[in-house]
Amino acid sequence: MIIDLHAHSTRSDGKESPTEVFERAALAGVNILALTDHDTTSGWDEAAAAAKRLGLGFVPGIEVTTRAKVQRDGRSRHISVHMLAYLPDPTHQGLNSVLGDSVSTRETRAKAMVDLMAVDYDITWQLVLEQLEPGATIGRPALADALVSLGVVSHRSEAFETILSKHGGYYIPSETVDVFEAISLIREAGGVPVIAHPLGGAPDNLDRGDLPQEHFEKLIEGGLAGFEVYHREVPQVAREWLLGLASTHDLIVTGSSDYHGEHGKPNRLGENSTAPEMLERILALGSGVEAQL
Repeated sequence: MIIDLHAHSTRSDGKESPTEVFERAALAGVNILALTDHDTTSGWDEAAAAAKRLGLGFVPGIEVTTRAKVQRDGRSRHISVHMLAYLPDPTHQGLNSVLGDSVSTRETRAKAMVDLMAVDYDITWQLVLEQLEPGATIGRPALADALVSLGVVSHRSEAFETILSKHGGYYIPSETVDVFEAISLIREAGGVPVIAHPLGGAPDNLDRGDLPQEHFEKLIEGGLAGFEVYHREVPQVAREWLLGLASTHDLIVTGSSDYHGEHGKPNRLGENSTAPEMLERILALGSGVEAQL
């Protein structure tokens, strides 16, 4: 049984429609797939229809963009936290308001980054929009695709590693909902909040003492239900530490691909999977909408 609980379509920053994503999943041998586009539920109906036609299970989800304030070495800083919300009520007013604000903020931020890059590259806002389907949630991947179309970089990953790097001169931090507010709203909407790729990109030689345990403990106290531990961006040392923390607090542990399309990120459907008993816990906890299994 292959259960992949994190995938994106053209409704946000994926390269394939919800239908195409589920067709790819069927070919990859995936049995159950969650569609978790950024800050939108607009692909759920199409995903449900495709899953039913193909005989696959479908778990409705969202990847909610949030910010967290953390303390490190006596200093305070903001970090971006992506929160997967499984089975939330798509009509919940509070959650919908936050998602709408996030989409608006994403566009403002993207335009500002385009303005910065336009000083050095022939990138325009119109070119960025041409990389997206109408109504899609915008993000840095659309900017990366525009740079690829210009021939400035060869693929998305190169854009993220260079021009769009968080440490580069064109990067603008996101101004989004506080992570604790997001967790609370997801819970109120009957959803199950699971943090996406926690500590993704951390070095493999990371010491246990360097991990921000207090931050994670506060998230758990605030209602966090689990960690997406099995993800290609989560290094082994962080994975082991997160598994220990999850065991201590009896949290849900998931595994996912974070698929963005055959020509999106290199992530492939089913490359990481969630245990059936963990999906059962999500289904038991979620009450906003039902999975289609």
